[in-house]
Amino acid sequence: MDEVITAADAAVNNRAASSLSPPSLLPSNIPFLSAFIAFALAQFLKLFTTWFKEKRWDSRRMLSSGGMPSSHSATVTALAVAIGLQEGTTGPAFAIAVVLACIVMYDASGVRLHAGRQAELLNQIVCELPPEHPLSNVRPLRDSLGHTHVQVLAGAVLGFITAFLMRKTH
Repeated sequence: MDEVITAADAAVNNRAASSLSPPSLLPSNIPFLSAFIAFALAQFLKLFTTWFKEKRWDSRRMLSSGGMPSSHSATVTALAVAIGLQEGTTGPAFAIAVVLACIVMYDASGVRLHAGRQAELLNQIVCELPPEHPLSNVRPLRDSLGHTHVQVLAGAVLGFITAFLMRKTH
């Protein structure tokens, strides 16, 4: 007589088998790790690109948006490439990641870049107001919001390299 296994039995057996493996300190989700590492590397590299451009060390750049390379681009590119390498490029997860990456990079080099330029102009206008004007003491707007096309491209290259190297190490 053939034995019939129900979905509930398979789920219990699957949970029991997975509970036998030792817990990992790091998640084994390569796309997630690739995205996180690409983000951290991009933010860290901003220290050096700021020094190269402005000849000064500014540790606040590691926590801010804007600048070279784009951490947004690095993150979403690493995610998309890692998913493509792990699951192939024909699945819905890869399609979602690529569309997300395109939207994020377009936004970073378009809307956010222009919003930053407008903030810079508004800050300049406020600085030129007479001291008695009610807006003369307003805190300046953040003007480092977006990225140039080169910064977005550099972030995307960093994300691609990170995902590819993560795949090679695991």
